[in-house]
Amino acid sequence: MTTKPRRETAAKRPISITAVVDCVGALAAGDLRGHLYMYDTNKAGGSTGFGSEELQTKAVRGDQILWNCLALECEAYVAIEDIVIDREVCEPERKVYPGTDVAYWIGTVKKADAGPITYQLKFKLGTRDQPISTTLSSSLVG
Repeated sequence: MTTKPRRETAAKRPISITAVVDCVGALAAGDLRGHLYMYDTNKAGGSTGFGSEELQTKAVRGDQILWNCLALECEAYVAIEDIVIDREVCEPERKVYPGTDVAYWIGTVKKADAGPITYQLKFKLGTRDQPISTTLSSSLVG
């Protein structure tokens, strides 16, 4: 009896969530309302709310989520300082791309069957000492 060679399955790509921040507007206003545009790479999988502060990312148990950010203005500084989410659902960890000082956050969804799991992002903007948090919550939806 011959057996067929076992097919290796390709590693699943992480769902990338990108926050585009209007740093100048957010610093002038003192908050992110109207100055944050969220996107992810899972629109085909059912994510909604693109370009808003209330992105609904479709994710299931085992999915890796990668958060990163960009400044709308080319010379402005923005970085994710923290991600506030139920750690029983996902535990994001700050990492740095090798050979750079560019940071990102990554975590694996531990469970996503309890309805929308909201989270907040805290950003460092410009030279401001205190992080600015999102006021509207994005979420992971199962």
